Amino acid sequence: MTALIGLAVLLILIALGKGWVKLDPKSLLPTMHKVGGIIALGLAAVLAMRGRFDMALALGGFGTWLLDIDWRRYLPMGRTGSDGAAQGRVSKVRSRLIEMTLDHDTGVMAGMIVAGPEAGRAFETMSQQDLGVLAQTCATEDPDGLRLLEAYLDRRFPGWRETADPHIHARSGQGHGGEQSGRRSGAITEQEAYEILGLQPGASENDIRQAHRALMKKFHPDQGGTTWLATRLNEARDVLLGSHRPRS
Repeated sequence: MTALIGLAVLLILIALGKGWVKLDPKSLLPTMHKVGGIIALGLAAVLAMRGRFDMALALGGFGTWLLDIDWRRYLPMGRTGSDGAAQGRVSKVRSRLIEMTLDHDTGVMAGMIVAGPEAGRAFETMSQQDLGVLAQTCATEDPDGLRLLEAYLDRRFPGWRETADPHIHARSGQGHGGEQSGRRSGAITEQEAYEILGLQPGASENDIRQAHRALMKKFHPDQGGTTWLATRLNEARDVLLGSHRPRS
């Protein structure tokens, strides 16, 4: 096995050698890094198969550095999307009766009842009729929760509004994006702002802006979200960016 791997490395070096004379001097250093990184990783694999894990780890780290590989991109909580926002994040928006989670990667919304006789019940286990009953409860007890629930129903049961009780739309104040839907229902705390944007306390200003931008692309009213949700995202961004401004 070692002989075969050595032969493969030799063939790679020969192939690279043939193109060496054609290299532009300006690209020589990056190419040397790539070649050195590949050789280092190849030798690390050989050493690992021979049981020399200490040397394999050292050579593997050196090869990774030469190739400029960021292994965090392949970890569940460290991937980054094309827009630069970290993936693997989940935002939480909570009202008095319900909690909604928003997956940054897929745009999937999930909800759960957090107060009342059915506290702890997930929306996924509820039928459209069950959710309609919950909407009626929210209409009188939790207007903010009703706005969240409507966004969930829009995604799971498109067209549900056609048969819904008009009283529900009147209480939510939004219908299909009415003027009252963006009305501020109350200031949010800094901790709530972090949860809404799916960030950890202490996130940088750049992280805040990237998370807000990515979420607005997925939950803007034009993308199946609601004006109220977009307003909460904007509020969360403003609260966190305000905490980064120097106080006079």
